[in-house]
Amino acid sequence: MSRKLTILLAAPQPFFQERGTPIAVRMLSEALAEMGHRVHLLVYHEGDDVKLQGVFLHRIAAPGWINGIRPGLSWKKIICDIYLFREMNRLGKTLDFDLIHAVEEAVFPARILAARWKIPYVYDMDSSLSGQIIDKFPWAGIMLPVLERLEKFAIRASIGVVAVCRDLEDKVKVMAPEIPVLRLEDVSMLDESRQGDERIRKDRSISGMCFLYIGNLEKYQGIDLLLRGFALALRQGISADLVIIGGEDDHRRTYQDMARHLKIDRHVHFLGPRPLDMLGYYLTQADVLVSPRIQGGNTPMKLYSYLDSGRPILATDLSTHTQVLDRRVACLVNADPEAMAHGMIRL
Repeated sequence: MSRKLTILLAAPQPFFQERGTPIAVRMLSEALAEMGHRVHLLVYHEGDDVKLQGVFLHRIAAPGWINGIRPGLSWKKIICDIYLFREMNRLGKTLDFDLIHAVEEAVFPARILAARWKIPYVYDMDSSLSGQIIDKFPWAGIMLPVLERLEKFAIRASIGVVAVCRDLEDKVKVMAPEIPVLRLEDVSMLDESRQGDERIRKDRSISGMCFLYIGNLEKYQGIDLLLRGFALALRQGISADLVIIGGEDDHRRTYQDMARHLKIDRHVHFLGPRPLDMLGYYLTQADVLVSPRIQGGNTPMKLYSYLDSGRPILATDLSTHTQVLDRRVACLVNADPEAMAHGMIRL
C-alpha cells in the first residue's frame, strides 16, 4: 500500500463534462494523485480542459469532425475507442506503467496491452457493456451469450473489478467468483452553500407543486414516460408544474414538441444545463424529485444527491433504482404513464 505507482487511467469519455462517468473519473484521478501515485489520465479529444493536481492529462487525436459524443454506445464512440487503443499503446512505449485502470470498454485494449507489457489491470465497471448493447439494439439479443463471454474474458484476466453498484457487483461474482470485486458507489454532489439568482417558482409563475428532473435526456432516462404520466396527472386535477434541467438542444426541442402535442407545455419548463456546483440550490427549490429511468442496471449518480437533499423522490420500480431506494425512502412506481401519474397524485 505504501508503494507509489505509475498508473494509466484510460477513460473512454469526453472529459471534462458535468455528467456521471466523467465526474466519477475526475474524482478517481484526483484521489489516486492525492495518495501519491503518478496518474496519466487518457480521455477523448472532446471536453473542457480542467486542472487536476498531480494528474497528467492526455487526449486522443481523433478526427475533428467527430464531436457531440453522448452517453451510451454510438458509432462515434467506436471510432474514438480505436484512437484510444492507439494512444494507450503509444503511451506505453514511452512511459513505464505499473498498472492500467481501465474504465468501461477501455478494458478490452487494457487486456491486450497489459499482457504485452506484463503488468496488471483493474476493470472499472461503470455499466454492463453487454447490457448497454442489448438496451441500444434489442435485435442483438441473439448475441448476448457471445457478448457476455467477452465481458467475462475481460473480468477474469483483471486483478480486480471496481463496480459502481450492487447489480454489477453481483454480476462479477457470478461470472468470475475468484476475482476480487469492490463496490464503489457514487456520492452526493450537493454543495448547499452555493446560492444563485434564479428563482424557479417566481420566474416560471409556478403556484402549485414543483416536480423536478435533473440529468441528460437520452432515451433510457424515460422522459417520454415522465411527460405522458404528468399529462395524465394534470387531467386528473393536480395543480403542478414539471421542471426539467439538463439535456442537449435537439433533445430539448424533441420533448418540447411532445409537451405541446400533449397540451401540457404551459406546465413543463425546460431550463437547459445548469452548473454542477449549483445542484443543491436547484434541488431545494423542488417539492418532488423525479427519476423515470426505464433502462440500465447501474444506479443514476443523481440519486445520491436526490437523497441527500431530503426531498421526496418519485422513481420507477426497477433495479437501476431499487438497489439504493426502497419504499421507506421513495415512491416507487411501475414504468408506465398510469403508474407515474398515480405516484405524482399520491405525492
